[in-house]
Amino acid sequence: MNLIVVSLLVLKGYEGRCNHTLHSLVSYPAPQEKESMASEKSRILVVGGTGYIGRHVVTASARLGHPTTALVRDTAPSDPAKAQLLQGFRDAGATLLQGDLYDHASLIRAVRDADVVISTLGALQIADQTKLIAAIKEAGGNVRRFLPSEFGLDVDRTGAVEPARSIFAGKAAIRRAVEAAGIPYTYVVSNYFAGYALPTIGQSLPPAPPVDKVVILGDGATKVVFVEEGDIGTFAVRAAVEPRAENKTLHIRPAANALSHEELITLWESKSGKKLERVYVPEDAVLKQIQESPIPLNIVLAIAHAGYIRGETTTPLDAASAVEATQLFPDVKYTTVDDYLTRLL
Repeated sequence: MNLIVVSLLVLKGYEGRCNHTLHSLVSYPAPQEKESMASEKSRILVVGGTGYIGRHVVTASARLGHPTTALVRDTAPSDPAKAQLLQGFRDAGATLLQGDLYDHASLIRAVRDADVVISTLGALQIADQTKLIAAIKEAGGNVRRFLPSEFGLDVDRTGAVEPARSIFAGKAAIRRAVEAAGIPYTYVVSNYFAGYALPTIGQSLPPAPPVDKVVILGDGATKVVFVEEGDIGTFAVRAAVEPRAENKTLHIRPAANALSHEELITLWESKSGKKLERVYVPEDAVLKQIQESPIPLNIVLAIAHAGYIRGETTTPLDAASAVEATQLFPDVKYTTVDDYLTRLL
C-alpha cells in the first residue's frame, strides 16, 4: 500500500503467500504479439484516473503517445477543481469515458476497447477490483496487460505490523485473484511518494519542513526509496507495454533516491543552511505508539515503521519475479531527491 499517503487518503474516504493455479477461460496474446507491445502504441484504459497517482498515469500515457482513455463517473463535473483536471486530460490528448466500477455494463464497454488496463483506485476500492477483473475476463481476452492498484510496498514481501498488515493483505488478495484469472499483469511497487515524504524531510506527520527539530524513527540509518509521482506514472505506463515486465513486479528504485533519513536531513541542512536537532524515537516506542494511536495515525506509523525501520523499500529483489524500473528503462530521466529538495527552498 502507499506508504505515508495511504493513511492520508483514508482520511478522504481513501500474507502469506498462497498456492494458486493460473487458469483462464479466454485466450491471451501469443508470444510474438507480446513482443510487439513495447514498440507499438497500445490503447490504455485508466480506472481511477482522477486520484492522486491516477492523474499522473493518465497524463504520462497520453504524453507517451498511447491512445488513452480515463474512465470517469462524470465527464462534466460541477466541482471546478475536478472540471479543471478533466480539461487537463483532454488537453493532453486523453479521452474521457463515462462509466463506473459498480456499473458492469460500462466496465465491459470500456475494457473491450483497451489493450492495457491500469487501475489507480483508492484504498476503499481495492477489494472491489474483482469487478474489474471479472470485466476483463468477460471482455474476451483483448486486454494484454492489467496493472492493479499498487504503488507502495511489495505486499507479498512485507513484515509490516498491524494495521498496515491487513491493508497490504487486501492488495495481496487482488494479486492472487488476477493470477487465478490468468490475466497478464504487472505489479508496480513505487515505494515512498516524494510529494508526501520529502516536504516534511522524511517525517511522518508534520505538513512542512522542520524549523529547528526533526523526528527520526529508529536510528535513521535505514535506506528508504523516494519516487516523484510523475515519474511513477511514466514508469508504470512504460512497464505496462513492456514484454520484460509481463507477469513481473516492477520495483521503482532510482539509485540517487535511496537515502537514509540521516542522509536526507543532512542534504536538507546543506541546502537550507540550517542545522536541525535530531530527536530519535526507538523502535519499541514506535511500536507502542502504533498500538495506542487511533486511525489513521496508527496506519501512518505502521507504514513508516515498515519503511524507515524495517527497510522494506530496499529489500533484495527476486530475479525470477521482479524487475527494477531504472534498469529496464535507463532512458527515463527521473527527478532526484536532490532536485526535489531544491524546489522546497
